[in-house]
Amino acid sequence: MAPNQTLDLARTLIQKESVTPNDAGCCDLIAQRLIPLGFKVEFLRFGDVTNLWAIREGGQPGPTLVLAGHTDVVPTGPLTKWSQPPFAANESAGMLYGRGAADMKSSIAAFITATERFITTTPVFPGRLAYLITSDEEGPAIDGTVQVVRELAHRGELLNYCIIGEPTSVHHLGDMIKNGRRGTLSGSLVIQGKQGHIAYPHQAINPIHLFAPALAELAAIKWDDGNTYFPPTTWQVSNLNAGTGATNVIPGELRAHFNFRFGSVSSPEDLKSRLEKVLSRHGLTFHVEWTLGGDPYLTAPGKLCNAVSAAIAEVTGQTATLSTTGGTSDGRFIAKHCREVIEFGPPNQTIHQIDERIAVADLEPLSAIYERSIRTLLLAHQDPA
Repeated sequence: MAPNQTLDLARTLIQKESVTPNDAGCCDLIAQRLIPLGFKVEFLRFGDVTNLWAIREGGQPGPTLVLAGHTDVVPTGPLTKWSQPPFAANESAGMLYGRGAADMKSSIAAFITATERFITTTPVFPGRLAYLITSDEEGPAIDGTVQVVRELAHRGELLNYCIIGEPTSVHHLGDMIKNGRRGTLSGSLVIQGKQGHIAYPHQAINPIHLFAPALAELAAIKWDDGNTYFPPTTWQVSNLNAGTGATNVIPGELRAHFNFRFGSVSSPEDLKSRLEKVLSRHGLTFHVEWTLGGDPYLTAPGKLCNAVSAAIAEVTGQTATLSTTGGTSDGRFIAKHCREVIEFGPPNQTIHQIDERIAVADLEPLSAIYERSIRTLLLAHQDPA
């Protein structure tokens, strides 16, 4: 296989303007590469979302290894601020520019070229190799991976290992693997007051003043201490709104949006209860609408973590750190039905930014890491001749 195969495929994928939830033909291209390798390909469409499930039987009993990712990208932002057109996939000074270059079309390209080498040299192997690709990871994540996983569970599909191509490296390719993610719990809070003229405060109830002491207390709470795998739970307010727009009116209500990021130490139920007790203790009249965006998940060091860590060390010389930091991913859905799930991909310094880019020199090593991981996880189950 020519050394520029991964670069060529990454450029082709980046050139498809797949702003979430639009797949823009990316899954068709992926299918075109997998079908000649013997993959059975299904397009599972829910709403406006394109999902691809592809599976290749190895011909011998063994585990199912899933390579998972997303074709959708976030919007570009102001085009005039990009030094390179975001969907041109131009190269400059050793970098490949474009929306999705790091998050995560290069990983998908590396998955495919790794798979092509593996299947070409090892057409018979223990187990099954599968792809789970969605165009709804950067959006609401309602009709994407979560729906596919439900369908697979309904079919009784057993998933043993999953590598998600999220950009997890920090400074250098291979310095970090995500072996879990924190859960996310959001709340929409309304504090009731009584609207009135600002010159007659005795005839009104100011919800801003009422909420201020409770807000200070909530911001100061140490929710938990974390544990070996997860940092302490954090609570942050993202929006705080009150007022009618007039400067002489005491508002009748205050609205706040906040979010918990939590590990396995605290449950969503416990966090809800503790927050509402603070509000009640301050005598507030309130209502909270809760949204659980995802539970935390964790893959303890074992076969999957060891296989990918060893592959990274062999290809790059890096010793990968296991981490659960950062935001959420589709791993939260896959982990409910897969025994071991990790995320690994290129450096993430420019993801979602203007001039998103990846080092061209990282593309073939990334593909090599994926190929070595596939070989280790599947061929380790091969019966000796």
